[in-house]
Amino acid sequence: MSLLFEAFTTFRETLAAATLAGEPEPTAMTLASADAQGKVSARVVLLKELDGRGFVFYTNCESNKGQQLREHAQCALAFLWKALDKQVQVNVEGLAEAVTHCEADAYFASRPRLSQIGAWASKQSQTLESREQLMERVRQFEQRFEGQDVPRPPHWSGFRIVPTMIEFWRGREFRLHDRLRYELCEGEWRKRALFP
Repeated sequence: MSLLFEAFTTFRETLAAATLAGEPEPTAMTLASADAQGKVSARVVLLKELDGRGFVFYTNCESNKGQQLREHAQCALAFLWKALDKQVQVNVEGLAEAVTHCEADAYFASRPRLSQIGAWASKQSQTLESREQLMERVRQFEQRFEGQDVPRPPHWSGFRIVPTMIEFWRGREFRLHDRLRYELCEGEWRKRALFP
């Protein structure tokens, strides 16, 4: 078994355990990204898939995060599962790449209709004059797509974070935590324990 496969397997098992433990939003992950000048931003997004290459989420690509990931592909993810005994944190560093149009189309088609309409109506990260302005845009797009499937907007897609590092942090008493890091070094995955 490759070390990356081992790390992905450990992640999936830990995510499943967090879900069973009652974690309110187990797929929530903090995404940190930077623009071309190095200004860093962080926000919480939802993991929609972990495939054999990386961690996938979807967004408006004209949003701040979408623009930053296109300008500067290096980014980081952080998961925190408080429902697990002594808490578990997973940190990921890697490079963002766009998902394929087919992947984005398939995921968009699985979303509730109002979420699809919202993807058209929201000018994500731009100034909103009033809530009524947003709701008026929702009404406009509901009328535009009445009686038909809602197509994926051209500005809406997904990113896959292809990891170069995955670290599992498991809480222990007296701050003597367990830390296990998988990292890509000179084209080869390696594993090592770290001091807490």
